[in-house]
Amino acid sequence: MSTTSKPKHIGRNISRIRELKGMKQEALAIAIGLSQQTISNIEASETVDEDKLVEIAKALGVTKEAIESFSEENVFNYFNNFYDNSTAGSGIFNNPNNCTFSPLDKVIELYERLVQAEKDKV
Repeated sequence: MSTTSKPKHIGRNISRIRELKGMKQEALAIAIGLSQQTISNIEASETVDEDKLVEIAKALGVTKEAIESFSEENVFNYFNNFYDNSTAGSGIFNNPNNCTFSPLDKVIELYERLVQAEKDKV
């Protein structure tokens, strides 16, 4: 049995990062001046030329190292930790993003003031 690890499939990593960013192959191709078919071929290949990898990383808004070390597990861990940390210890009353008033009540209050202002004019 071999103890050597299977090399990362760089093309597949590029594809997944592109998909996670909501970018189509055509958009990536335009960003780096290649054809959509070339991007498809790059994503199908296990290795990518170093210079082209740097261009792709720049177009995707990530580092070359991020593409090389990308894994699905890391993505899930990142989002799970982000969600857990953003909600940890922030109950309904401690969360600064929750309203402390009813928006509907404020709309009604504003409407009543506008009606009263119109009555005062008359």
